[in-house]
Amino acid sequence: MNEITSGGLLGGRVAYRQLATGHRTGFEPVLMAAAVPARAGELVLEAGTGAGAALLCLAARVPGMRGVGIEAEPALTRLANENFRANGFTGTACIQGDAMHLPFPSHAFDHVMANPPWFAAHNTASPDARRALAHQAGPGLLGGWINSLTRVLRPRGSITLILPAASLTAAGAALRGAGCGAISLFPLWPRAGAPAKIIIITARRGAKSPDRVLPGLVLHDAAGITAAAQAVLEPDGMRWNRCAIISHA
Repeated sequence: MNEITSGGLLGGRVAYRQLATGHRTGFEPVLMAAAVPARAGELVLEAGTGAGAALLCLAARVPGMRGVGIEAEPALTRLANENFRANGFTGTACIQGDAMHLPFPSHAFDHVMANPPWFAAHNTASPDARRALAHQAGPGLLGGWINSLTRVLRPRGSITLILPAASLTAAGAALRGAGCGAISLFPLWPRAGAPAKIIIITARRGAKSPDRVLPGLVLHDAAGITAAAQAVLEPDGMRWNRCAIISHA
């Protein structure tokens, strides 16, 4: 029996249950969801959905959007769907499957997003099988995920990824190779003046606009979480009609 813990997202506005062991949700899916420029009526795909944190946040911020998650782990797939139902997000669902082999036709989605496994093969894998699956990236995984996601993305549709800064070169090359342009880099600084360890990359399929480096977000200061980060993680209001932290052309 999988032990479940209960909590919330977006300052408690979204009820969220996740497995007590294995990968535990951090701030990454919340920030990633805030960078997706979805509108009401549009269809969004997330690869590696886990218990559904990113799609839950996006559905809360953009009423009327529709979401599909794909998750390899059966227990997490079930839990994501339970979370969607518990919050009344009837337009969002998760299916079990492989992000490298998406069971969808080409050009099916308006937006796609992912928080892919980060750690390279030389890093020591977690002894917890679920945590290792969520974190450990095999050879070519990032490029494979990008190719798979862009195949099902409509022309001019957006792809949003949250990644370690060390993956910037590989991600940029894979996005270019998949026919994406207008790449935007949004750094997430742990503290002011410190190098960014995590980045959000967005791009559009078939776009020709110049690439951009955006102002980014400082996550912590001497008092704890910065006010700017808190406004994304626990917003006071829910007026999120477009994009919370990244401005798209």
